[in-house]
Amino acid sequence: MTSRHPSPSAFRQLFRHLSPLVVTALVVAALAGLPVASVGFNLFLGGTSTTWSHLASTVLPEYIQNSLALCAGVGFGVAIVGVATAWLTAMHDFPGRRVFEWALVLPLAVPAYVMAYVYTDFLQFVGPVQTLLRETFGWEAGDYRFPDIRTLPGAVLMFIFVLYPYVYLLARTAFLERAGGVLEAARTLGIGPWRAFFTVSLPLARPAIATGVALALMETLADYGTVAYFAVNTFTTGIYRAWFSLGDRIASAQLAAILLGFVLLLVVVERLTRGRARYHNTSNRRRPPAGRLRGGAALLAVLTCLTPLVLGFVLPAALLLRMALGEGDAQFGERFVLLARNSFTLAGLTAAIAVLLAVLLAYSARLSKTLLAEGLNRLVGLGYAVPGTVIAVGVLIPVTRLDNWLAGQWQSWFGSNPGLLLTGGIAALVYAYLARFLAVALQTVEASLAKITPNMDDAARSLGLGQGQTLRRVHVPILRGSLFTAGLLVFVDVMKELPATLVMRPFNFDTLATQAYTLASDERLAEASTAALAIVAVGLLPLIALSRQISLDRR
Repeated sequence: MTSRHPSPSAFRQLFRHLSPLVVTALVVAALAGLPVASVGFNLFLGGTSTTWSHLASTVLPEYIQNSLALCAGVGFGVAIVGVATAWLTAMHDFPGRRVFEWALVLPLAVPAYVMAYVYTDFLQFVGPVQTLLRETFGWEAGDYRFPDIRTLPGAVLMFIFVLYPYVYLLARTAFLERAGGVLEAARTLGIGPWRAFFTVSLPLARPAIATGVALALMETLADYGTVAYFAVNTFTTGIYRAWFSLGDRIASAQLAAILLGFVLLLVVVERLTRGRARYHNTSNRRRPPAGRLRGGAALLAVLTCLTPLVLGFVLPAALLLRMALGEGDAQFGERFVLLARNSFTLAGLTAAIAVLLAVLLAYSARLSKTLLAEGLNRLVGLGYAVPGTVIAVGVLIPVTRLDNWLAGQWQSWFGSNPGLLLTGGIAALVYAYLARFLAVALQTVEASLAKITPNMDDAARSLGLGQGQTLRRVHVPILRGSLFTAGLLVFVDVMKELPATLVMRPFNFDTLATQAYTLASDERLAEASTAALAIVAVGLLPLIALSRQISLDRR
């Protein structure tokens, strides 16, 4: 009779092809996916039913409504602004186009919560705008009505002017790469510019636009600082309150799971919009012929590109600089140095570990060439789509249990209580950052590693080099620039990250991001400007490199 269970030889055959490198990559991928799995697992543990029933009957409908409204407004806004600016800079020539090509990505350096603080100070009753209006027209309080920026529509505007570069970058690339020969063919058929845009260029760029909108919506759903400061109740604010105000980790995990469902739905919708369509550029023309705009058309193009740049970067940066130089943080000296040190320590440590793990994962996939290794990398890649609050809750639940177990074991062995070894320091916080931002480093390293021909690996093996020696002596020197870029991207993301830092930071451990949020929440906006300006300055570093690359590719 034949046994239904696999024989030991079958297991040996299965694991024979798993090198130590692949096994290590498997462990790394499992750890990166643990926070999300933890959130889902806690849905089945039950919990305080009164807390969940209270949330479901009172605030949950508001969370859903506000989240959907944010997604609808931001998605529509970033699509309009991003596509319009991308189309103008890619397909037309007008005064200032070469500057706008790279400058339009600069708003990515300004976190949405920093933008919210700046515009609140700028547009409030005692701010410069309303003060100028009262002095100019002789108005008094009550003589006029001024729109309140701290509302849901105000939050939508903040997200649009910060996140439209996602759509701009991807749509512009699509217009440049796919529209040249096709537009020439359309013109020979007598199709005008507007009709060609809607019938040729826009459909060709649809997958890129959908991807950019999806990225912007993921960032919107992950935000905490903006919606909390504007008093717009969403899932991120609900998760924070359920954990810290109600003290119910199960209810917090349930809210996190619903938010995760929103994010996964976005990913699925983005994939479905692509369908099976494939778009290939069969023309050798790198750039479509740019039409020269003159007169009113040129002025309209300049204003279209100038408006989001001014509102998304120039004005906020100028206001931050004015506040920082005029008033600034009263504790700028020693206190600011401590905050900067904490931020740079977290960002630098996370970036270094992320680059090492990304090299490990990418190189293991290159060597094994199996679906398992490729699937592991895709699993890690999902981490960037998960909001920071979800990652924080998913990390705190298992790590806190591990911390308590370790403390109990230590006390039973040595007779003393060591406290919380993981959550009491920065270890758990760095782990949360890695689970969220490892995908950024991995994608950068994978893209560069794919450009190295396999013939180099064969040549290295013929010279007697092992896998580790080949990586160290052949690949790493070639990848040096990409590894620096990957580390820089993770560094900036950690510097800007607010939700996970607020939830998981150790006691009396502040960063530039938490300092800016705390001071702004206390209406000390001028004092918050110093930390916020430092975050924006650091965020400019990768954008400067990106802008230079855009300038090189424009010809």
